[in-house]
Amino acid sequence: MATSKDYRLGEFTFPRGWFMIADAEELNTHKPLAVRFFGKDFALYRGRATGKVVLLDAYCPHMKTHLAAPNNTSYVVIDGGGSNVEGDAIRCPYHAWRFGADGKCDDIPYHQGPIPAAACVKSWTVAESLGAILPQWNDAGWVRGHWDHLGVLNQHPQEVVDNIADYGHLSPIHGSTVERFENEFKGHHAIQRQCGGHRTLVGVDGASAILHTDTVYHGPGVLISMMTGLFETALLIMHTPIDDGVVKVWHSLIVKSPSGSVPSTTTDLVASRQYQESSRLAFAQDFEVWTNKAPCLNGLFIPSDGPFLKARIWYKQFYNPRAMKHEFLEQCEGLYVPRGATAYTEVPEAA
Repeated sequence: MATSKDYRLGEFTFPRGWFMIADAEELNTHKPLAVRFFGKDFALYRGRATGKVVLLDAYCPHMKTHLAAPNNTSYVVIDGGGSNVEGDAIRCPYHAWRFGADGKCDDIPYHQGPIPAAACVKSWTVAESLGAILPQWNDAGWVRGHWDHLGVLNQHPQEVVDNIADYGHLSPIHGSTVERFENEFKGHHAIQRQCGGHRTLVGVDGASAILHTDTVYHGPGVLISMMTGLFETALLIMHTPIDDGVVKVWHSLIVKSPSGSVPSTTTDLVASRQYQESSRLAFAQDFEVWTNKAPCLNGLFIPSDGPFLKARIWYKQFYNPRAMKHEFLEQCEGLYVPRGATAYTEVPEAA
């Protein structure tokens, strides 16, 4: 397992930015969820009072009990109806210390006198914000997908981000007949535009439709691809570091109603679910290779591969202080087309 230091990414072990940490559906029971990201353990839950999502450091400062680990025997949990979430706060299942959404302890049942100032855990900023990223999320003419939990990948996220520049893999892995391809790096966006046949997503022979994709990394861990072909869709792929060199990955799809109906119909839902599964299988083609490869620390890149080295320089901005980002952007910003490929923005001449 290679680490950020092995890839020589910069000062930080983990990238700075916004990352997915859970599917909102996982929090609908009001039971807390034990999650681990960025080398730390957290307690994640939805408050019963306001519905606010709360993310706290996991361990009670009293005796280091995990606040969100599964527990079915403590009377804190039993008397709470199967949950130790109380209002927007959470009680430790061991001694019932209660921590508010701000991370401060506000109740110790057996204690009289002031609560020590050190009785607190760090509270982290967390938001349910996908609707703000994609207007289609709340559009009645689009079918919202579910989140596919693709699981844990024992690779550094660098290996996942490399995919944005990987022109050469599209035909061998996905059966694509790439007609046009380009990358652009601009600020915190890494962009890939391409079109062509795709055996997994538009037909077995790759000729039933032309798949156009406009794929953007919005920072280091949120990928959104607007696709037109068999259906008009928004592809979502999120990856978040668990530990240094290990990531968790999610996949989802939002599909414009195939029938054109607003609101979408049950038939649209069925077609959309089938298409999401096709999309998941297409991404699984990459995932299977990543699962079994060695870390690419010094790749033998050739000009026809795609601008891997520019993509890696772009990625470094997130592993260093924000003040240094221009140092990296000056080395990578621009439009790039692999040798032998046709730019996406270039209109081919008629035969």
